Amino acid sequence: MITVSEATANAGALKRLADEGVSIWLDDLSRRRIESGNLAELVATRNVVGVTTNPSIFQAAIGSGAGYEEQLADLAVRGVTVDEAVRMMTTADVRAAADVLRPVYDATGGRDGRVSIEVDPRLAHDTRATVAEARQLVWLVDRPNVMIKIPATRAGLPAIMEVIGAGISVNVTLIFSLERYREVMDAYLAGLEKAQAAGLDLSAIHSVASFFVSRVDAEIDKRLTLLGTQEALALKGRAALANARLAYEAYEQVFAGARWQALGGARANRQRPLWASTGVKDPAYKDTLYVDELVAPGTVNTMPEATLNAVADHGDVQGDTVSGGYAQARADLAAVERLGIAYDEVVRQLEDEGVAKFEVAWQELLDAVTKSLNSEGVDAE
Repeated sequence: MITVSEATANAGALKRLADEGVSIWLDDLSRRRIESGNLAELVATRNVVGVTTNPSIFQAAIGSGAGYEEQLADLAVRGVTVDEAVRMMTTADVRAAADVLRPVYDATGGRDGRVSIEVDPRLAHDTRATVAEARQLVWLVDRPNVMIKIPATRAGLPAIMEVIGAGISVNVTLIFSLERYREVMDAYLAGLEKAQAAGLDLSAIHSVASFFVSRVDAEIDKRLTLLGTQEALALKGRAALANARLAYEAYEQVFAGARWQALGGARANRQRPLWASTGVKDPAYKDTLYVDELVAPGTVNTMPEATLNAVADHGDVQGDTVSGGYAQARADLAAVERLGIAYDEVVRQLEDEGVAKFEVAWQELLDAVTKSLNSEGVDAE
């Protein structure tokens, strides 16, 4: 637990981050975190103004069974299916977290105070099922500050448009490429136009676009290491930041265009870039790298708790570290390409792997819950 004195001593970098226009969201959730008061404490002392979840996070939390024993026993007695049991537990956690964050949501007019929950990753390539799942999750959580996570797959793009068009706030996840990011922003604008045509209040619809960071370095650095030349090794740790900075440039361009101006005039909200996967994968890098170097107004940085604590302890927030770095970012990615590492191939691979990893985590969660339900003497099939 964080003491008040520790929070006061260490809050400087996190406060500076917030003052620069970066919303700090926690990339983790569990029932223990909620019931212990830890989540509320992070909101009060660590500038946390939102929470993101994903299948891997729920697999780690619920798979352990800690804090879920009573609900699991009740679900087993009722003889529910494993899919229903998982959704009952995950939506209960998101609902409780949303209640903790509700004051932030009210204070920021819905901009922050958000808790994200992801559609079943097995539906990532099924547009209609994704839309139906999004509607169901909104109904199950039943809180205005929930945000539905939809992966930015090819099938996810029309789903994003439909869900936004229905007035549902969306966190678009698993974005790796600049081209796909532009398609995500286009889907968001199309969704707003659809909502406007239906007479919905655009000011009530919010969205973030989760652009993944560290996984890009992990893959490209691996290939640079295999090349082993001095030029290749000098480029390690630069591709992910370059990619993210160029994403912010694309964001600035799209939300300065005529199409956006018409929607903004109707009180629509910009779809903010969210830096995801911000815990470093390479221990050789500073553990706050993807926070210190991605400071820009109007963004969100969602951090695992270890990264959050590292920023509080020794983060180096020196103002905007994104704007104005676009020429160098293009040069860095071009240098990687010249060495034979194909950007398009890397980001396509990362998207496929991202969906697959979440599918595996979801299946592991289903298997763990099935085991727990069956241990109560009830068939979970």
